[in-house]
Amino acid sequence: MTTTSVASLDALARFGHALSDPTRASILMKLREHCDYPAELAAAIGVSRQSMSNHLACLRGCGLVVAVPEGRRTRYELADSRLAHALSDLHDLILVTDLVTCTTTGEEG
Repeated sequence: MTTTSVASLDALARFGHALSDPTRASILMKLREHCDYPAELAAAIGVSRQSMSNHLACLRGCGLVVAVPEGRRTRYELADSRLAHALSDLHDLILVTDLVTCTTTGEEG
């Protein structure tokens, strides 16, 4: 059994925050497939370069992606290869979960 520390709960909350935005979730799913450059990610996802820059900064701050300088360009990749597997597993789990139960009802619990 894994013990849950405050630090691990904070990390889990950051992961949840990153996934709470559809654009950031799309970026993570793209980077799960292969590393890429901001301009190419922006074009593939359909957002402006400025928006992509802001989302990548958030994902870096959450510790989920890293920037790798390559000459005058910067390539982005997942911070840990295990994230690709975790994202795939989470995506598969969501596909079998009744999405209606994930709607906001205004109730806590």
